[in-house]
Amino acid sequence: MTKPAEVSRPARRAADHGAWFLVLPALIPILVLSVGPLLYGVLLAFTDAQSGRTEPTRWIGALNFQDLLHDTLFWESFRIGLAWAVGVTVPQFLLALGLALLLDQRLRLRWLARALAIVPWAMPEVVVGIMWRLVYHPDAGILNETLRDLGLGEGRDWLSGLATALPAVLVVGIWAGMPQTTVALLAGLQNTPRELHEAAAVDGAGAWRRFRVVTWPALRPVALAITALNLIWNFNSFALVYVLTGGGPGGRTRLPMLFAYEEAFRYGQFGYAAAMGCVMVAVISVLLAVFLAGRLRGGEDA
Repeated sequence: MTKPAEVSRPARRAADHGAWFLVLPALIPILVLSVGPLLYGVLLAFTDAQSGRTEPTRWIGALNFQDLLHDTLFWESFRIGLAWAVGVTVPQFLLALGLALLLDQRLRLRWLARALAIVPWAMPEVVVGIMWRLVYHPDAGILNETLRDLGLGEGRDWLSGLATALPAVLVVGIWAGMPQTTVALLAGLQNTPRELHEAAAVDGAGAWRRFRVVTWPALRPVALAITALNLIWNFNSFALVYVLTGGGPGGRTRLPMLFAYEEAFRYGQFGYAAAMGCVMVAVISVLLAVFLAGRLRGGEDA
């Protein structure tokens, strides 16, 4: 059997150059719109950049980060952000998994149910926030009207109460983010061979055992990916909470992104806000790496 002719070095170089030429149209927007602003934000974090000042911006080193270490309001917003990210992601995944399992069944009008399930995903976050503000309205909201009709009290101002604001916003976050998780999990379910379920059923496996032995192992990579993405998206939430509460009442729903936004565009502290962004990126990257390492290790052990 003859060996295939080796490709010459000039031919390999020409092929590499051709590959780079094909990748450039997708790479340039990423560099200009993502990597460039990220690097600029990192540099800005080491300066005293402010709005409205006439003096030139000065390099101040790590002073912004030193101030952040003693900023209790920022770390409180960070704690709220982590509680928000976990409090939305976990119920969102469990509910989306149940809905995906239901939509995977051979039901009548299944196509209509699938279409309705993704309606919240098609709505902009600002529209979702306005709609739920109307639902939570203390006087004319459908929630309080329903409670009054059922004789369960006169209702309350859900978005302004110190004890109810964060839970009320969590409900909206779960509702708004469920469709994308449901679609991803449903795609994973449909890629699971039906023959495996049928073989397990023939062997006498019940519904729970079929899910644990057949469905979940096939669904694990999709579940890992969508959970990691949801943690990032939810931690970086801005528009939904901004429309619903603006970070109030009393900072109970002030997520880190809202805090950084206020520092930059309300108080004009661009350098300090950029330092907040750097800290958020670093911490969430570490937490995400730990989460992914644990999940992947768990998958290998299984």
